[in-house]
Amino acid sequence: MLSTLARAATRRPLTVIGLWAAFLLLGFGLGTGVFADLSDDVPDVPGTESDLADDYLSGVDPTGESVTAVVAGEPVSDAALRAQVERTVAEVRRIAGVAEVPDPYTTPGLTARDGRALVVPVTFEGGLSDEAEEEATDSAVEAIKRIDAPDVHVSGGELLGRQLGERAQEDVKNAELISLPVVLALLLVVFGGLRAAALPLVIAVSGIAGAFLGLFAFSQVTDISVYAIQVTTMLGLGLAVDYALLMLVRFREERRRTDDVVEAVHRTVDAAGRTVLFSGLTVAVSLTGLLVFPSVFLRSMGLAVAAVVVVDMLAAVTLLPALLAKFGGRIRPSKARSQDEEGRVFARLARFAQRRRIAVLVTVVPALLLLALPVTGMKIAIGDAQQLPSSTEARQLYDTVGAHFPKGTGVSPVIVVLKPGTDSATADRIRALVPDSEARALPGGNTVVELQPPGSVDGKAATGLVERVRDVRGDDPVEVTGVAARLVDFRAMLADRAPWAALTVLAGIFVLLFAFTGSVLIPLRTIATTLLSLGAALGVVVWVFQDGHGAGLLGGEGLGALSLTAPPLIVSIAFGLAMDYELFILARMREARQRTGDDHEAVVTGLRRSGRVVTCAALLLAVVFGAFMTGGFSPILQIGLGLTLAVLIDATVVRMLLVPATMALLGRHAWWAPGALRRLHDRFGLREAAAAEPSVTTKA
Repeated sequence: MLSTLARAATRRPLTVIGLWAAFLLLGFGLGTGVFADLSDDVPDVPGTESDLADDYLSGVDPTGESVTAVVAGEPVSDAALRAQVERTVAEVRRIAGVAEVPDPYTTPGLTARDGRALVVPVTFEGGLSDEAEEEATDSAVEAIKRIDAPDVHVSGGELLGRQLGERAQEDVKNAELISLPVVLALLLVVFGGLRAAALPLVIAVSGIAGAFLGLFAFSQVTDISVYAIQVTTMLGLGLAVDYALLMLVRFREERRRTDDVVEAVHRTVDAAGRTVLFSGLTVAVSLTGLLVFPSVFLRSMGLAVAAVVVVDMLAAVTLLPALLAKFGGRIRPSKARSQDEEGRVFARLARFAQRRRIAVLVTVVPALLLLALPVTGMKIAIGDAQQLPSSTEARQLYDTVGAHFPKGTGVSPVIVVLKPGTDSATADRIRALVPDSEARALPGGNTVVELQPPGSVDGKAATGLVERVRDVRGDDPVEVTGVAARLVDFRAMLADRAPWAALTVLAGIFVLLFAFTGSVLIPLRTIATTLLSLGAALGVVVWVFQDGHGAGLLGGEGLGALSLTAPPLIVSIAFGLAMDYELFILARMREARQRTGDDHEAVVTGLRRSGRVVTCAALLLAVVFGAFMTGGFSPILQIGLGLTLAVLIDATVVRMLLVPATMALLGRHAWWAPGALRRLHDRFGLREAAAAEPSVTTKA
């Protein structure tokens, strides 16, 4: 298949380039429409109690979404300001689609005790169309923003999703402006020429277009989270550079062996293209674990990122060969070096790790386990506006309310739906859980009780309140929803499905690595060492962003918990990226072993030939992830730091030390498989094409 793709690309390179150009236009034209339709509803899990109760309320509750405004910065008792606020409240009440706007001067709790701030909540009618709700929201915001006060901020509801989408678009643009020039500069150092350095960026831009187009396609059938934009774009950009780097290094090697550019392209695809294919498949398989979870957010992220990986993979084995066939003659072959000079640093590391394999294992493994120790105390939370950069409207509203109102003001209540048939004694016990709880009747004999928890929206007090209500209700028809209830249900869903997700991913990775190597021990060794680097990276993220050690240096804060989006995405994506580097190295090891039959030297040769590519790829990915961390959005900071550390630890400590040490420990048994599986692999397994020994020079 790869040979067919390569020959088609080299026979008609202009046609292939033209098709990809059309794809780019489509991605950056139609695909960017996804920014206008992003959701911040991450914790919703279809079929859970909180989700069903929320759907039920949507059908019987006449009120809809709401936004909140805060006015601050001067005494709210000022006659001129009060007149403005009262006129604005009257104007907003007259807007079509607005259900309720309480007077902040006469409604208890809406005016700050210090007299320098007030809150204006605006509730819209239920059942509005998207267009009507958007028009009502815009009209209300426009009216409120005309209030002449030092601080006027509006956010919440549908408006919050729009604000986050605009922020995501800005962050992606800034990250691209930062990362692409730095990546180009590093590629110039690696290749020593502009033509070769520019080609990975062409593939990277294709990956970004694929990210936008994939997300836009999924947005037509499901909600797309604001987090998906940064995550898929950073991964699309990073993997595209990885794959192009691997292919170009191999192409320059093949150019040393033949003057025929087209033949060099074919050899490159036959050899390195297989590695790219398996790398893409392993990343995609790593993401299948997200599909096991019923969460719309996790499933959509898994599908979207997998689609981007496929685009990067296809660009590397079709667009890049076409570009090389057209312009590859102008790219210089790599320099011929003696065996002692080529990758000598990596060869020395490999030989050191082989000789001192026990010392390496008893030093590195405990060190990685120590870094992973904070994972045992990891907590996840939905979070609030404190996760956002201080320049965002929602964060400014949050900070202003926090500065003038008691702690807990504006925290979403635990919502209890008492359906017809609920025992009155049960209802009384539920109301008694929180003093001054509010209740309101709904059509059909339903009653909604709002219990205001102390502390944060997803803190221990709020989630504990949800669990107490569920204990108290017994068999009565009582359902609990709200932000805290959704978090409780999300955590339960993760605990229930995580073992199945892990089993799915590990089984898929094992099968792919067996198909690539013909060994059953190498996949087991790979999974074990990868879990070590992954645990270490996640442990540092917990230590920084949950416990607050050095979070300020990265533009974040210690929040007491990780965003519930971060751990599953870090684990699934980092596992796939680690497989990338493992396959880069294994491909070269297998080539050397097929050529020489020397298991010991094959490990050294594999690292000698792949070490530079793996190191450069990891550095380039770290640059990309680092650029996306400049936006200051805490969940993206967490994901970015986790992926950066996972990549760097895996590409250095694990691949350069643990891999040769464990391979030396296994010896010739590393490539072992039972007879039946060996025969199966001989018949159906795919493998890296063996290359001839590269020409070398000898020292004078």
